[in-house]
Amino acid sequence: MKTTPYFEEQVLLKKKIQENGRIRYWQYIPELDKYLRVVTLDDGETINNAFPDRNFKE
Repeated sequence: MKTTPYFEEQVLLKKKIQENGRIRYWQYIPELDKYLRVVTLDDGETINNAFPDRNFKE
């Protein structure tokens, strides 16, 4: 997944690499009043899953 510096510095809340190499990204979505978690494969481009994450804590 290609992103701009603006996205990485201003929009993206958190990024974490899992043990299996997949990458988790979180961003707050005001319309949902929740954080959205997007999980990509280890290539960082292929989206594996995306869902509102009820358990996310900053």
